[in-house]
This record gives sequence, structure tokens and C-alpha cells, in this order.
Amino acid sequence: MKIAIPLHEGRFSQHFGGADEFGLYTVDTTTGAVCERRRDVPPEHGRGIYPVWLRQQGATVVLAGGMGPRAVDIFTAQGIEVVLGVQGDDPEAVVRGFLDGTLVATGEACHDHGFHDCGHDNGDNGRGGCQQH
Repeated sequence: MKIAIPLHEGRFSQHFGGADEFGLYTVDTTTGAVCERRRDVPPEHGRGIYPVWLRQQGATVVLAGGMGPRAVDIFTAQGIEVVLGVQGDDPEAVVRGFLDGTLVATGEACHDHGFHDCGHDNGDNGRGGCQQH
């Protein structure tokens, strides 16, 4: 399994489209241990670009805060599982939480999608969502 998470300035990015790089974690599915970590800069962001690029990198799971429903559909078409509403800051802790079942994730997509105005409250009212662009 390979887990992809969006990063902005080295931290987990709550808003998928705001990523300036992606953390890619290869996991041994027998032991649940991360056996490889790397960061890659994606191509320029555009509709459908990240899902195809992440599939080319071997991603099978994406952990994200906010993401539009069309992006979720594209990931699904690429055979990539999407976990939405992820909360956290430290990329390593986000991945560990996913692997050990303690990850906080609301499952809520970003419905009124736009990079700088996704329609969610910017306060941390417990929903996760798109508070950090």
C-alpha cells in the first residue's frame, strides 16, 4: 500500500488543492510498518492532474482534509481510496493514525469547492474541512 498526503510548507495540508508537495509512504501490508518515505513536488495543479500523477507514483490511498466531489470521483476512477475530513498537522502522525486506526477523519468532502473560498468556516469548529489554504 502507498499512502499519499498533501503537504504545504512541510506540514499536512487541510486543503488538498493547496499542496505544494506530497508525502508518499510505502507500507508493508503484512506488518503495517512504513518501509519508505519520500516527498515529491507534483506537476502544476489543474483539474484531474493530481489523481493521475499520484496513481503514477503508485498511490493507493489518499488522506485529505478538504477535497471537491469531482476530485474524489477522479481518484475513485483511478482506483485510489480517499479518506476525507482528516485532521492533523504532523504528516508522520497522520499516517500513523491511519495505520493504527486512531486517525480523526470526518469523511466530509468540500462541497462548494474553490481554492481560496471553499464555503467552509475557517474556524476549527470540529468539522475539519478546509481551514488552512
